[in-house]
Amino acid sequence: MSISSETSFKVRYSETDQMGVVHHGNYAQYLELARIDWLSRLGVSYKSMEESGIMLPVFTLDFKFKKSAFFDDELTVKTFLKKIPTVRIVFDYKIYNQDEELLTIASSTLVFVDAETRKPILCPPYLLNIIEKEFNRLLV
Repeated sequence: MSISSETSFKVRYSETDQMGVVHHGNYAQYLELARIDWLSRLGVSYKSMEESGIMLPVFTLDFKFKKSAFFDDELTVKTFLKKIPTVRIVFDYKIYNQDEELLTIASSTLVFVDAETRKPILCPPYLLNIIEKEFNRLLV
């Protein structure tokens, strides 16, 4: 069971190398785009979270590249949250092209941090409540 969302976009020319293949360095941005969209679909603004003094820096990123993405491909990032966050929140991702071919499997761990003290904190209660309600909804 997981809370999931799908985010789609086209590969831009500037994201590719001379062979038209997406450079691996762009995948971190793709995951960030998908995470922000995932939060937004739950009704949470990443910008508002930062304005309230909560930062969410990346702690780890892991990628398994199975096939290349190319210029003008329509990519879909499927984002999954499989467990309730604590100080850390872990996302899993699958990236597909327009032909529904699995291109990349990834995961990221982010840490909730107090913007003022720069120290780790627990997941904010309002976000935790939203996530718990969504997991409970999935159980029904």
